[in-house]
Amino acid sequence: MIAMQVPTNNTAPVIRVEGLSKSFGPIRVLRDVTLSVARSEVLCVIGPSGSGKSTLLRCLAALEEYTAGSVYIDGELLGYCERAGKRVRASERQIDSVRRNVGMVFQQFNLWPHMTALGNIAMPLMLVKRMSRIDAAERARVMLAKVGLADKADQYPSRLSGGQQQRVAIARALAMEPKVMLFDEPTSALDPELIGEVLGVMKQLATEGMTMVVVTHEMGFARDVADRVIFMDAGSIVEEGPAARIFDQPRAQRLCQFLQTWRARNLPPGRGELL
Repeated sequence: MIAMQVPTNNTAPVIRVEGLSKSFGPIRVLRDVTLSVARSEVLCVIGPSGSGKSTLLRCLAALEEYTAGSVYIDGELLGYCERAGKRVRASERQIDSVRRNVGMVFQQFNLWPHMTALGNIAMPLMLVKRMSRIDAAERARVMLAKVGLADKADQYPSRLSGGQQQRVAIARALAMEPKVMLFDEPTSALDPELIGEVLGVMKQLATEGMTMVVVTHEMGFARDVADRVIFMDAGSIVEEGPAARIFDQPRAQRLCQFLQTWRARNLPPGRGELL
Protein backbone atom coordinates (compact mmCIF):
# COMPACT_ATOMS: atom_id res chain seq x y z
CA MET A 1 0.00 0.00 0.00
CA ILE A 2 1.48 3.34 -1.07
CA ALA A 3 0.73 6.61 0.72
CA MET A 4 -1.82 8.71 -1.14
CA GLN A 5 -0.03 11.27 -3.28
CA VAL A 6 -1.03 14.20 -5.42
CA PRO A 7 1.13 15.71 -8.16
CA THR A 8 3.58 18.34 -6.97
CA ASN A 9 5.20 21.29 -8.71
CA ASN A 10 7.30 24.26 -7.76
CA THR A 11 4.23 26.39 -6.97
CA ALA A 12 2.50 23.80 -4.77
CA PRO A 13 2.84 24.31 -1.01
CA VAL A 14 5.41 22.21 0.81
CA ILE A 15 2.98 21.82 3.71
CA ARG A 16 -0.80 21.71 3.39
CA VAL A 17 -2.98 21.25 6.46
CA GLU A 18 -6.74 20.85 6.20
CA GLY A 19 -9.12 20.77 9.17
CA LEU A 20 -6.50 19.41 11.56
CA SER A 21 -7.78 18.48 15.02
CA LYS A 22 -6.06 16.73 17.90
CA SER A 23 -7.40 15.58 21.25
CA PHE A 24 -5.77 14.05 24.29
CA GLY A 25 -8.68 12.17 25.80
CA PRO A 26 -11.44 14.73 26.46
CA ILE A 27 -9.06 17.67 25.97
CA ARG A 28 -9.17 19.17 22.47
CA VAL A 29 -5.74 20.67 21.78
CA LEU A 30 -6.11 21.56 18.09
CA ARG A 31 -9.39 22.72 16.57
CA ASP A 32 -9.91 22.59 12.81
CA VAL A 33 -6.55 24.12 11.86
CA THR A 34 -6.10 24.86 8.15
CA LEU A 35 -2.94 26.37 6.71
CA SER A 36 -0.35 26.05 3.97
CA VAL A 37 3.35 26.84 3.72
CA ALA A 38 4.86 27.84 0.39
CA ARG A 39 8.31 26.85 -0.78
CA SER A 40 11.02 29.05 0.76
CA GLU A 41 8.47 30.67 3.07
CA VAL A 42 9.25 31.37 6.72
CA LEU A 43 6.12 30.94 8.81
CA CYS A 44 6.27 31.86 12.49
CA VAL A 45 3.64 30.56 14.91
CA ILE A 46 3.11 32.65 18.03
CA GLY A 47 0.67 32.55 20.89
CA PRO A 48 0.39 31.97 24.63
CA SER A 49 1.61 28.81 26.31
CA GLY A 50 -0.87 25.97 25.90
CA SER A 51 -2.33 27.32 22.68
CA GLY A 52 -1.44 24.20 20.68
CA LYS A 53 1.63 25.50 18.86
CA SER A 54 4.00 22.67 19.75
CA THR A 55 1.31 20.03 19.21
CA LEU A 56 0.75 21.44 15.73
CA LEU A 57 4.44 21.05 14.93
CA ARG A 58 4.52 17.53 16.32
CA CYS A 59 1.59 16.60 14.08
CA LEU A 60 3.46 18.05 11.08
CA ALA A 61 6.38 15.75 11.91
CA ALA A 62 4.17 12.70 12.58
CA LEU A 63 5.30 12.62 16.18
CA GLU A 64 1.65 12.84 17.23
CA GLU A 65 -1.31 11.18 15.55
CA TYR A 66 -3.93 13.74 14.64
CA THR A 67 -7.56 13.03 15.41
CA ALA A 68 -9.13 14.51 12.27
CA GLY A 69 -8.14 16.38 9.13
CA SER A 70 -5.18 15.96 6.79
CA VAL A 71 -1.49 16.87 6.64
CA TYR A 72 0.31 16.79 3.31
CA ILE A 73 4.10 17.11 3.03
CA ASP A 74 5.19 17.94 -0.52
CA GLY A 75 1.93 16.48 -1.80
CA GLU A 76 2.02 13.24 0.20
CA LEU A 77 -0.52 12.46 2.89
CA LEU A 78 1.27 12.09 6.22
CA GLY A 79 0.29 9.41 8.71
CA TYR A 80 -2.55 7.77 6.79
CA CYS A 81 -3.36 6.02 3.52
CA GLU A 82 -6.48 4.98 1.66
CA ARG A 83 -7.58 1.34 1.84
CA ALA A 84 -10.88 0.10 0.38
CA GLY A 85 -12.16 3.65 0.28
CA LYS A 86 -11.35 4.29 3.93
CA ARG A 87 -8.54 6.17 5.58
CA VAL A 88 -6.37 4.00 7.81
CA ARG A 89 -3.17 4.55 9.74
CA ALA A 90 -0.14 4.12 7.49
CA SER A 91 2.67 1.76 8.36
CA GLU A 92 5.74 3.16 10.10
CA ARG A 93 7.71 2.56 6.91
CA GLN A 94 5.24 4.64 4.90
CA ILE A 95 5.22 7.37 7.53
CA ASP A 96 9.02 7.48 7.60
CA SER A 97 9.17 7.82 3.81
CA VAL A 98 7.14 11.05 4.06
CA ARG A 99 8.71 12.25 7.31
CA ARG A 100 12.18 12.19 5.75
CA ASN A 101 11.24 15.43 4.00
CA VAL A 102 10.90 17.10 7.40
CA GLY A 103 13.69 18.18 9.74
CA MET A 104 12.80 19.14 13.30
CA VAL A 105 14.69 21.02 16.00
CA PHE A 106 13.31 20.76 19.53
CA GLN A 107 13.49 22.91 22.66
CA GLN A 108 15.97 20.46 24.15
CA PHE A 109 18.99 19.56 22.05
CA ASN A 110 18.56 15.76 22.22
CA LEU A 111 22.20 15.06 21.39
CA TRP A 112 23.79 11.72 22.20
CA PRO A 113 26.12 12.53 25.13
CA HIS A 114 28.56 9.72 24.30
CA MET A 115 29.16 10.99 20.75
CA THR A 116 31.10 13.98 19.50
CA ALA A 117 29.42 16.77 17.56
CA LEU A 118 30.61 15.07 14.39
CA GLY A 119 29.23 11.71 15.50
CA ASN A 120 25.85 13.18 16.40
CA ILE A 121 25.46 14.36 12.81
CA ALA A 122 27.11 11.43 11.04
CA MET A 123 25.30 8.59 12.82
CA PRO A 124 21.77 9.39 11.50
CA LEU A 125 23.23 9.65 7.99
CA MET A 126 24.64 6.15 8.30
CA LEU A 127 21.50 4.71 9.90
CA VAL A 128 18.83 6.38 7.77
CA LYS A 129 20.54 7.26 4.49
CA ARG A 130 22.92 4.27 4.58
CA MET A 131 25.92 6.49 3.90
CA SER A 132 29.41 5.16 4.45
CA ARG A 133 31.26 6.31 7.53
CA ILE A 134 33.63 8.39 5.41
CA ASP A 135 30.87 10.09 3.40
CA ALA A 136 28.77 10.70 6.51
CA ALA A 137 31.70 12.29 8.31
CA GLU A 138 32.42 14.50 5.31
CA ARG A 139 28.85 15.77 5.17
CA ALA A 140 28.83 16.25 8.95
CA ARG A 141 31.90 18.48 8.71
CA VAL A 142 30.24 20.54 5.99
CA MET A 143 27.15 20.99 8.15
CA LEU A 144 29.19 21.95 11.22
CA ALA A 145 30.96 24.60 9.16
CA LYS A 146 27.58 25.86 7.97
CA VAL A 147 26.49 26.57 11.54
CA GLY A 148 29.87 28.04 12.53
CA LEU A 149 31.19 25.05 14.48
CA ALA A 150 33.86 23.63 12.21
CA ASP A 151 36.34 23.72 15.10
CA LYS A 152 34.03 21.78 17.46
CA ALA A 153 33.76 18.53 15.50
CA ASP A 154 35.58 16.46 18.12
CA GLN A 155 33.91 18.02 21.16
CA TYR A 156 31.34 16.12 23.22
CA PRO A 157 28.04 17.84 24.11
CA SER A 158 29.13 18.32 27.73
CA ARG A 159 31.94 20.55 26.49
CA LEU A 160 29.65 22.72 24.36
CA SER A 161 27.51 25.65 25.41
CA GLY A 162 23.74 25.41 25.07
CA GLY A 163 23.84 27.57 21.96
CA GLN A 164 26.51 25.38 20.42
CA GLN A 165 24.55 22.23 21.21
CA GLN A 166 21.47 23.66 19.55
CA ARG A 167 23.50 24.56 16.48
CA VAL A 168 24.74 20.97 16.31
CA ALA A 169 21.10 19.86 16.48
CA ILE A 170 20.27 22.19 13.58
CA ALA A 171 23.23 20.85 11.60
CA ARG A 172 22.06 17.28 12.27
CA ALA A 173 18.60 18.07 10.87
CA LEU A 174 20.02 19.92 7.86
CA ALA A 175 22.35 17.05 7.01
CA MET A 176 19.32 14.91 6.15
CA GLU A 177 18.45 17.39 3.35
CA PRO A 178 14.84 18.04 4.38
CA LYS A 179 12.44 20.05 2.26
CA VAL A 180 11.12 21.87 5.32
CA MET A 181 12.55 22.63 8.75
CA LEU A 182 10.37 22.77 11.86
CA PHE A 183 11.64 24.63 14.93
CA ASP A 184 9.84 24.17 18.25
CA GLU A 185 10.90 27.11 20.42
CA PRO A 186 14.59 26.40 19.71
CA THR A 187 15.88 29.14 22.03
CA SER A 188 13.64 28.56 25.06
CA ALA A 189 16.25 26.45 26.90
CA LEU A 190 19.08 28.91 26.30
CA ASP A 191 20.56 31.64 28.44
CA PRO A 192 19.80 35.10 27.00
CA GLU A 193 23.35 35.68 25.78
CA LEU A 194 23.27 32.46 23.72
CA ILE A 195 19.99 33.06 21.93
CA GLY A 196 21.50 35.33 19.27
CA GLU A 197 23.87 32.72 17.86
CA VAL A 198 21.03 30.26 17.23
CA LEU A 199 18.73 32.91 15.74
CA GLY A 200 21.64 33.98 13.52
CA VAL A 201 21.84 30.50 11.99
CA MET A 202 18.08 30.47 11.44
CA LYS A 203 18.18 33.89 9.77
CA GLN A 204 20.88 32.62 7.42
CA LEU A 205 18.76 29.61 6.52
CA ALA A 206 15.87 31.97 5.74
CA THR A 207 18.03 34.02 3.38
CA GLU A 208 19.08 30.81 1.63
CA GLY A 209 15.46 29.92 0.90
CA MET A 210 14.88 27.13 3.40
CA THR A 211 11.18 26.51 4.03
CA MET A 212 10.69 26.94 7.77
CA VAL A 213 7.90 26.74 10.33
CA VAL A 214 9.02 28.27 13.61
CA VAL A 215 7.14 28.15 16.90
CA THR A 216 8.71 30.94 18.90
CA HIS A 217 8.38 33.41 21.74
CA GLU A 218 11.08 35.57 20.09
CA MET A 219 8.79 38.29 18.75
CA GLY A 220 11.69 40.26 17.27
CA PHE A 221 12.71 37.28 15.17
CA ALA A 222 9.12 36.71 14.05
CA ARG A 223 8.71 40.31 13.00
CA ASP A 224 12.08 40.64 11.23
CA VAL A 225 12.40 37.24 9.55
CA ALA A 226 8.94 35.74 9.02
CA ASP A 227 7.15 36.13 5.71
CA ARG A 228 3.92 35.33 7.51
CA VAL A 229 2.84 34.99 11.14
CA ILE A 230 0.08 32.86 12.62
CA PHE A 231 -1.33 33.67 16.05
CA MET A 232 -2.89 30.72 17.88
CA ASP A 233 -5.01 30.58 20.99
CA ALA A 234 -6.97 27.69 22.54
CA GLY A 235 -6.01 25.37 19.69
CA SER A 236 -7.24 27.57 16.85
CA ILE A 237 -5.73 30.05 14.43
CA VAL A 238 -7.08 33.40 15.58
CA GLU A 239 -5.31 35.61 13.05
CA GLU A 240 -2.69 35.32 10.33
CA GLY A 241 -1.00 37.63 7.88
CA PRO A 242 2.27 39.32 6.89
CA ALA A 243 4.55 39.87 9.88
CA ALA A 244 4.44 43.68 9.70
CA ARG A 245 0.65 43.78 9.71
CA ILE A 246 0.30 41.26 12.53
CA PHE A 247 2.56 43.33 14.78
CA ASP A 248 1.60 46.85 13.67
CA GLN A 249 -2.10 46.44 12.87
CA PRO A 250 -3.49 43.45 14.78
CA ARG A 251 -7.21 42.95 14.32
CA ALA A 252 -8.28 40.29 16.81
CA GLN A 253 -8.75 41.50 20.38
CA ARG A 254 -6.94 38.43 21.73
CA LEU A 255 -3.89 39.16 19.57
CA CYS A 256 -3.91 42.80 20.72
CA GLN A 257 -3.89 41.62 24.34
CA PHE A 258 -1.07 39.18 23.66
CA LEU A 259 1.13 41.80 21.98
CA GLN A 260 0.39 44.37 24.66
CA THR A 261 1.55 41.93 27.34
CA TRP A 262 4.70 41.14 25.35
CA ARG A 263 5.52 44.83 24.86
CA ALA A 264 4.95 45.59 28.54
CA ARG A 265 7.42 42.87 29.49
CA ASN A 266 10.04 44.13 27.06
CA LEU A 267 9.84 47.89 27.63
CA PRO A 268 12.76 49.50 29.48
CA PRO A 269 11.97 50.66 33.04
CA GLY A 270 9.94 53.85 33.09
CA ARG A 271 8.50 53.41 29.58
CA GLY A 272 5.15 51.95 30.55
CA GLU A 273 3.40 55.21 29.79
CA LEU A 274 4.00 54.58 26.08
CA LEU A 275 1.64 51.60 25.97
